Amino acid sequence: MSRKKKSRKPGALGAPEFIVTRNRSESDVEGRLRKRVKKRKGLKSGSRHSQGTSGGASGQGQARDPRLGSKKKIPLIVEAVKPMSKQERRLSAEQELAMLENDAQLNVLLDRLEAGEHLGAGLQKVVDQKLDRIEALMKQLGLFEEDVLDDEAPLDDVRTPSNKRSDDELLADFDQFDFGDYKE
Repeated sequence: MSRKKKSRKPGALGAPEFIVTRNRSESDVEGRLRKRVKKRKGLKSGSRHSQGTSGGASGQGQARDPRLGSKKKIPLIVEAVKPMSKQERRLSAEQELAMLENDAQLNVLLDRLEAGEHLGAGLQKVVDQKLDRIEALMKQLGLFEEDVLDDEAPLDDVRTPSNKRSDDELLADFDQFDFGDYKE
């Protein structure tokens, strides 16, 4: 015989409560399933012994103690470092110059400068350092030419003894200068 169980769901005010009917066999099946799931909690039987073999208790899989130090061999006799000969220094200077001339980052930054873009202080410092190193290497190798300014635009502000002006002339030019042209 089936029993009638009242539902706990609230209904509308004054509405009749719904009655849920279940068969005894359905509730028995559900109860057995819950019991079986409850029973399977925890570890398998005999897991204490099976974990020991897979863990690494034998010492092979244990983590190495970092306090033991390095296994790198240390030479007991210190060999004197011989200085490089002129030929070796020249070769290394040529290699460094070739490396700097083929530097992709430097080429990109120089292209940006030629395009009129303003670089930040850090990038400008990097470009200056690399160009100074290239110049020093070229002087060392005897490849540097002092006529570098020929391909650049001539500078009007280059001071030579023939075009030096006195302080009074410079002050007069400053007084006559119109700063209104540069205001926006």
